[in-house]
Amino acid sequence: MAADRFGGKWLLGGALHVSSVIALLTPTAARIHIGLLIALRVLSGLAEGVMMPALYAMIARWSAPQYRSTVVGVVFTGEDAGIITGLLLSGVLCDYGFAGGWPSVFYVFGMVGCLWSVLWFLLCFDSPETHPRISTAELEYWERVIGTADLKSRPPTPWREIVTSAPVWALAVAFFADVWGSYTFVTCLPLFMHDVLGFNMTRNGEFSAVPFLASLVVLPLNAILVDWLRSPGRLSTTVVRKAVCVVGFTLSGTFLIITGYIGCNRTLAIVTMSIVLSAANLEFVAVAANQLDLAPLHAGKLMGFTFAVANLGAIGGPLAVGGLTSEQSTRSEWQHVFFLAAAINAVGAIVFVIFGSGERQSWAD
Repeated sequence: MAADRFGGKWLLGGALHVSSVIALLTPTAARIHIGLLIALRVLSGLAEGVMMPALYAMIARWSAPQYRSTVVGVVFTGEDAGIITGLLLSGVLCDYGFAGGWPSVFYVFGMVGCLWSVLWFLLCFDSPETHPRISTAELEYWERVIGTADLKSRPPTPWREIVTSAPVWALAVAFFADVWGSYTFVTCLPLFMHDVLGFNMTRNGEFSAVPFLASLVVLPLNAILVDWLRSPGRLSTTVVRKAVCVVGFTLSGTFLIITGYIGCNRTLAIVTMSIVLSAANLEFVAVAANQLDLAPLHAGKLMGFTFAVANLGAIGGPLAVGGLTSEQSTRSEWQHVFFLAAAINAVGAIVFVIFGSGERQSWAD
């Protein structure tokens, strides 16, 4: 609500700055008491929960509707780049870093985040009309492609229509399925690499980064393809969103299951996991841009609502991994993890195909 009403600049930059400061304090908190460490993790989650809605409030006012899949895809390559850097550098810092190894991970990324937030506050603005250095020609361009009303309006929130909208709930369910798979992958891939494939920490970080390197290349290409397919004279946005959602969920679920049967062939396991993440980018383009299709003036609130539902997957995925691999973390136990993620993928795809939409909703203006 705050992002759509007041803009995303200070919310996004402030949230990441707070999260970065918390990272700097984490090693000290860990040495003092587990309760303090948990409190900082909660605060970090509260700060990071602000970022996605604030981001979407800005994307809605800084992107042309026909290119929004591409913009979302390009922006989120930063997430993959961050994961790659994090996995590679964290493994090295844990083994060879300063301050005892693992604390250096928090110090390095905390300092980088603080520097980034300063640059963000200096360079970024909520919308074209609030940018002090924008040219007249560019401002006229944004007013033409987005529309003066969408660029400037801050309408009241139609909460009843949002929470009773079938397309919004279909998006939330699909987003939940996508995040379940993503967070299972992001948080538990190093565990799988260590326990099943036998990598040490440094090699673990290097090889865990490979699937995300493939994703870094594929994500913007998938996004460009989606916008090309839904351009005038080709397919409707609804058809394209549903099609890529089904293809992405199906391919990623299938190759997850295949990964569980590969055994200890390290090269083949890394290849299949790279395919899983590349295929998941298709579904992600659908669920990460659909808020902007349904109601761009309320994109921040829709992202806040759907991402709140999706974060249940971020909680459930790693918990499921912990429960299903609690005995010995063997290949057979990981097969259960992959089957569960594939089943959730199937549910997400079915719900989105039946109830999802790519059209601007009647309550969106």
